[in-house]
Amino acid sequence: SELPDEKIIIGGHLDSWDNGEGAHDDGAGCVQSIEVIRTLKALGIQPTRTIRCVLFMNEENGAKGAQEYASWARKNGEKCIAAIESDRGGFSPRGFTMETASDSVTAKNLATLQQYRPILEQYGLHMFEKGFSGVDVKYLKDNGATCLGLVPDPQRYFNYHHTPNDTFDKINERELKLGAAAMSALAYLISENGW
Repeated sequence: SELPDEKIIIGGHLDSWDNGEGAHDDGAGCVQSIEVIRTLKALGIQPTRTIRCVLFMNEENGAKGAQEYASWARKNGEKCIAAIESDRGGFSPRGFTMETASDSVTAKNLATLQQYRPILEQYGLHMFEKGFSGVDVKYLKDNGATCLGLVPDPQRYFNYHHTPNDTFDKINERELKLGAAAMSALAYLISENGW
């Protein structure tokens, strides 16, 4: 509504490992990313900055989709201030990891994220730390974006990751919605307050 040229990217990847259906890796991340947009629209929220859902392709085999999107954004002068990825399964969210192109920017933005802790902690989000954001969004950090990865409870992830067990019936609807809500809340906070 006020800074439409500043973008916040929300995403997951469409392709999956060929042993299963890719429900957790990364159907869950795609659904959560779409749900961010649906949630904000359903609540009648017009964010200060543009929030864009991007469903990446080819993460499992070279990340060409992510690289192409970052290249396109750079060529078009896109100002991406944040990129949030969900690619660790559709389990109960615990927090976010963050990386940027600079340690000093990461430290500054982590301090901002810590200010949101009282709001987000009520919903079980307590982990906010420096770390890998995700294969699909990491290429945007060279364009100046702060890249974040949703961190769900990891206990069951490797029961499904790249196995024939990664099927839709293994998704818990409530956990999936909690992850989408966590991403929605963070995207909104960044949209309204920046870094």
